[in-house]
Amino acid sequence: MNNLEKLKLGLQKTKNKLFTGLTEAFTGRAIIDEEVISRLEELLISADVGIDTTEQIIESARYNLINNNGRDEASLKKSIFDEFKKILESTNNNYVNKKEHVKPIINLIVGVNGVGKTTSIGKLAYLDKKDGKKVLICAADTFRAAATEQLDIWANRVNVDIIKGDIGADPSSVAYKAVEKSISEKYDITYIDTAGRLHTKNNLMEELGKIKRVIEKKLLRAPDNTYLVLDSTNGQNALTQANEFKKVTYLDGIILTKLDGTSKGGIIFQIAKTLNIPIKYIGIGEGLEDLQQFDPDSFINAFLN
Repeated sequence: MNNLEKLKLGLQKTKNKLFTGLTEAFTGRAIIDEEVISRLEELLISADVGIDTTEQIIESARYNLINNNGRDEASLKKSIFDEFKKILESTNNNYVNKKEHVKPIINLIVGVNGVGKTTSIGKLAYLDKKDGKKVLICAADTFRAAATEQLDIWANRVNVDIIKGDIGADPSSVAYKAVEKSISEKYDITYIDTAGRLHTKNNLMEELGKIKRVIEKKLLRAPDNTYLVLDSTNGQNALTQANEFKKVTYLDGIILTKLDGTSKGGIIFQIAKTLNIPIKYIGIGEGLEDLQQFDPDSFINAFLN
């Protein structure tokens, strides 16, 4: 199964909810009318596309209806496609690619507990290693023994090196050792896991700030990327988490997990439009290669076709 087929399969629940309903709304109708548009609005909101994005799509559909720019089901789907594409491309075009040739690339991974951080790190490490890169994982969430244990399992599974600290150790000191090792042993890329205790936001802010400072001290630049991991099955809560982390740290991109497990995959458009942070990777299954680099065109094609 190729990546596009996997993506289509992973998005099946959301597609079924949105487009089965849309096809039903068209039953017995040859053209778009207000009843179809009203049903489309309900379907978009139920798929967690969000109010603003829904209004943008409905406005476009009504424009086409008034101006007679194609009023059949195919024309409506194209209108939806175009609006989704605008949202995702405008967000991703705002992203400035870092200098990938600078080594080591240091990636800081943030997110609340339970969203799939350790799994995402393991899969990213696997993909990079498969691509011929020398990869290091750092377990800097020293507050949870389970986090370190899970990363250790992933490091063994994908055959990459790991830096660990004792439970309760200073996370920034573990991160410093990881950067030190990355430089001295010429790693291509390093992933640093962090604690996700949003309920202690001030402590989290101080902790992330300290980790970034010690990385910059050793690396002579800030971490190359800070990625936020969000669980798409959390719907609106994912958006709330993103807003909270955005207050605490600059975010270079989002890793959106578990898209295969929800009928509300439309949250991806709401995240992109509301936060203006690019989606970098999406999780569409449990397999090692089911974390894919995000491509707006492929995603929308899989979503709508």
